[in-house]
Amino acid sequence: QVQLQESGPGLVKPSPTLSLTCTVSGGSITTNYYYWRWIRQPPGNGLEWMGAIAYSGSTYNSPSLKSRTSISRDTSKNQFTLQLSSVTPEDTAVYYCARSLGSYEYDYWGQGTQVTVSS
Repeated sequence: QVQLQESGPGLVKPSPTLSLTCTVSGGSITTNYYYWRWIRQPPGNGLEWMGAIAYSGSTYNSPSLKSRTSISRDTSKNQFTLQLSSVTPEDTAVYYCARSLGSYEYDYWGQGTQVTVSS
């Protein structure tokens, strides 16, 4: 059973960078052909795909976020990390990490972590 667990700062002020980590258990983030994704849901809005890192280490970022996202991984810890730059209150959301097999449906999700950006 694969489990994903997000960790993040909770309440933050507007800042240059926000970092979130997803810790994976029950499966390796290097296993062919899985993709590890970040998704968020702002209050009152739908899910927004932010980016992904593939089993190979290749990364993909949502064009809608205009190069604000960077995704990396630590294979020794079986974790992947999202960095979001130029953080404003509009980035307030529940942030999720999830797994998919290629571009197919997501089969495992983390429980989500609330990030509130407020001055």
